[in-house]
Amino acid sequence: MSHTILITGAFGYLGGTLLAHLGAARLPAHNKLYALVRSTEQGEAVKQYGAEPLILDRQDEDSVIKCVFNAGITIIYFLIDSRSSDFQVSMIKALAEVRKQTGQGVHFLHTTGGKMFSSHSGHPTDSPLLDSSPTLYDLQKSSRPPHAIMAQAINTNNTVIETAEAYGVKGYIFVPCIVYGKGEGFGNRISIQTTAILRAAKKIRRVYKVDLVCVMGYRRSRTAGLKDFRTGPRSGLENLSKPPRPVWSPNGSLANRSRVSS
Repeated sequence: MSHTILITGAFGYLGGTLLAHLGAARLPAHNKLYALVRSTEQGEAVKQYGAEPLILDRQDEDSVIKCVFNAGITIIYFLIDSRSSDFQVSMIKALAEVRKQTGQGVHFLHTTGGKMFSSHSGHPTDSPLLDSSPTLYDLQKSSRPPHAIMAQAINTNNTVIETAEAYGVKGYIFVPCIVYGKGEGFGNRISIQTTAILRAAKKIRRVYKVDLVCVMGYRRSRTAGLKDFRTGPRSGLENLSKPPRPVWSPNGSLANRSRVSS
């Protein structure tokens, strides 16, 4: 059976860009494509991308379930909130009702951040962390983040997976490792990460250059006779423990851009 798709965050940075590219994505045959909107103006905008506008009261779970069920939605891309889990739970329950009444498979894709799988979230960094690892859920469940905001987002990841499994919905945690550049949607075209960096820079009146230059060399391995890389004598790695110098100061002068020369 063909799927009916709902994209949330169509006015945002990620959702807007995704919606703009769907037309050329050569998707498998599907029924309607819905886009969650908040106003009539946004509704008219998403129509230009071949999507039908949908307005939900996210605070009313019964209304969410009824609306998703009546639209026959079977796939939801959730791109609007990686921290709170209230709206996601309502949508997963709605998908479960569609599955119960139609027997069709349903899917919920939740977008989180790459930092949820980093040292900022209490995860080990001494070995690669693969998206194919069968222990990812256990790792998230047992992590002890040093920051409250990370703990909230990790709890949301766990809640999405646990709720989806409990209701027979196929749940997915989608992790864009980094997002950058100008968005291509009709709404917000700037990443919230970019604006956050600019606000912080204005507040402390400093801009730092942190992409240090690293000089790489190679040597012949004594054991296998193969070449392997090592840092040169003046690599940026020597200075990782030292704070970078500002490249801009309040009087407008430029400071030394790097401690490291090539």
